[in-house]
Amino acid sequence: MSGICEGRVVVVTGAGRGLGRAHALAFAAEGARVVVNDLGVGLDGTPGPDSPAAQVADEIRAAGGEAVAHGGDIATTEGAASLVAAALESYGRLDTLVNNAGFLRDRMLVNLDEDDWDAVLRVHLKGHFLPLKHAAAHWRAEAKAGRTPVARIVNTSSGAGLLGSVGQGNYSAAKAGIVGLTLVAAAELARYGVQVNAIAPAARTRMTERTFAETMAAPAGGFDAMAPENVSPLVVWLGSAASAGVTGRVFEAEAGRITVMEGWHPGPTADKGARRSPAEAGETALKLLAQARAPGAVYGA
Repeated sequence: MSGICEGRVVVVTGAGRGLGRAHALAFAAEGARVVVNDLGVGLDGTPGPDSPAAQVADEIRAAGGEAVAHGGDIATTEGAASLVAAALESYGRLDTLVNNAGFLRDRMLVNLDEDDWDAVLRVHLKGHFLPLKHAAAHWRAEAKAGRTPVARIVNTSSGAGLLGSVGQGNYSAAKAGIVGLTLVAAAELARYGVQVNAIAPAARTRMTERTFAETMAAPAGGFDAMAPENVSPLVVWLGSAASAGVTGRVFEAEAGRITVMEGWHPGPTADKGARRSPAEAGETALKLLAQARAPGAVYGA
């Protein structure tokens, strides 16, 4: 029986471990040929001794699927371009890009070094932009040649990007930026047959195990609510042709729960029709805030 991604070629970044590995295996199980990208770095972004991308590709092939490994740095133009090239050279096409790569360098803001800020923004935000840019350029060329693709991009944000997270100013800013990038890309790329969505997952990975060590432990039996594999079915569906018409959306995915996130919408408003004094502006703001929905709590506050 064919899976919902039969015949599709899928690229997954940061696919050597955790969520990315789960996504790669899930796509392969649904018939996709997978390009498994991972730079093989540690939790803080420093180089590691092994090649997790090759291990995952081997795992897919051992199960009867098709996969190739890619170890390039997708936060560089060269690495992102070679990632798209790897799909085209290996399988002759590219249908889905899943941007997942990232790492943490957590600090309270007053202790956050510029290097830690730059490193996290580079991998999460630039590491989403560059693969997206190169994949989109390929799909635009295909569309202009009369071969409009059924293309999909799935970006990875976080609850930290939606609500903020204490001690993660760099990570929260990057993940919030990914939401903005997703909305712009969905609007710009629709004409070329490309749908762009984002997920805000919660699962037990290397990046979360220290933060949620007690609540995210794997159970002795039964449903493992925090297993990264729980997030992958939604990602696979978003990356498939079956998700036609769904674009510019952000989904939370955790355990068996899927939530469509509703972003900024105008709330209570007041228009004087003329300039206010600072005191008047403050009085009006307080009245409007009393009518407005309270924002969600910042994680860790």
